[in-house]
Amino acid sequence: MPHRRPPRRSRLLSRAVGTAGALAVVLGAGIAPASAAAKAPGAPATGFSPDEDVPWAPTKDEAPLQHKSVHPATTRGRTDGDALQLNLPAPTGRYSVGTVSLHLVDTSRTDPYVPGNARELMVSVWYPAAATSGHAQAPWMPSISGASFLASRGLSPDQVSLPETAGHVLAPVDTKLGKLPVLLYSTGLHSDRAMGTALVEDLASRGYIVVTVDHTHDANEVEFPGGRLETDAMPSNAHSSHTVAVRAADIHFVINQLAKIAKGGNPDVDHAKLPSGLAGAVDMSRIGMFGWSLGGGAVPASMQLDSRIRAGADLDGQFFGPATSEDLNRPFMLFSSGTHNRNDDSSWRTLWSHLTGYRLDIQLKGSAHLSFSDNEAMVPQEADLLGLSQSDLQQEFGTIDPNRAIEIQRVYLAAFFDQHLRNKHSTLLNGPNKQYPEINFVR
Repeated sequence: MPHRRPPRRSRLLSRAVGTAGALAVVLGAGIAPASAAAKAPGAPATGFSPDEDVPWAPTKDEAPLQHKSVHPATTRGRTDGDALQLNLPAPTGRYSVGTVSLHLVDTSRTDPYVPGNARELMVSVWYPAAATSGHAQAPWMPSISGASFLASRGLSPDQVSLPETAGHVLAPVDTKLGKLPVLLYSTGLHSDRAMGTALVEDLASRGYIVVTVDHTHDANEVEFPGGRLETDAMPSNAHSSHTVAVRAADIHFVINQLAKIAKGGNPDVDHAKLPSGLAGAVDMSRIGMFGWSLGGGAVPASMQLDSRIRAGADLDGQFFGPATSEDLNRPFMLFSSGTHNRNDDSSWRTLWSHLTGYRLDIQLKGSAHLSFSDNEAMVPQEADLLGLSQSDLQQEFGTIDPNRAIEIQRVYLAAFFDQHLRNKHSTLLNGPNKQYPEINFVR
């Protein structure tokens, strides 16, 4: 079934709370629950997946919440130098964080969305750093794509400053840690790789190398070196199974480029400098993958395509394509929002029945689909500018405190990958824990 996409103007307005597919309209037409994403403005919420029109949890849907239109000209004014500064929670691991962005080109593949061009990607590599002095903190998004992102919310850089990350550009890798396990991150449909930063930089601070991938022409904006901006070019009748297959091929290619780095090479097509010590830190024998929304839905397909991925985790994403019905004997974690799990998502039930290795299904009570993205931290901070009430926020993000939601996601992701890539068993995965009563184990 193809992705259902509303008219262009509505798609832009819908991105006021980010992109988990064509989200419910927030500015102008009102707010619909994330589980009704991809519905055209004004259509009834009848239970649809976060990524396309497939029945999902209809009994838990609510009618769209209508409120007054908000446009840039009517938002609370701010003067130059008085922009609202957005922030993300600081990483909780023991290590400082370094980062570098790489421009990769797969000459063996034609871009599926722009025929005639080779497939090219931007990725960011996050890792534990030995020292950060003299290395600037990386912005959450580069300036041009960041301005485009804000414009989609009806805002400008004069009104809002996007976060600085905890990652220090080109800081040397902490080589005392030896070879490090690697994780790959795939984000939501039409979303940007930056949307997982709160989770990604925390994992890096715990001793992981984490690679975030922008799926070009699926993502709303990808900024390449020199300021070139590539935007969403997916056809209106794109099928989720095809989108997932493209993402899986992207991930396979990125893993191949990591193998080149591990052998001392530099796969960046512009010959950008790599951080000191990176080659010796990449452990190609310990690779995991996680993703949010459609990015999480792409994890099984990526694991079926590339056996080097030893463990996978899905953050509230529905599954599409044949990989869901193929046996998978590697560890897998389903991590859902408060109104979604395999009891009301047939794609999850199907995958669950084909997981022949370690499997775990947990649910974050009080959360919503968008809780698994950086929107969880950022949108409440800019709610006043966006014209969102507390009720609006709860409808899109649930009732859980944003910092608590991020803390719990960080802890359980780390516990899962520590157990399966580091052989460090965590009792958190055994069952309910008094320290985290918000986690429900779906049996």
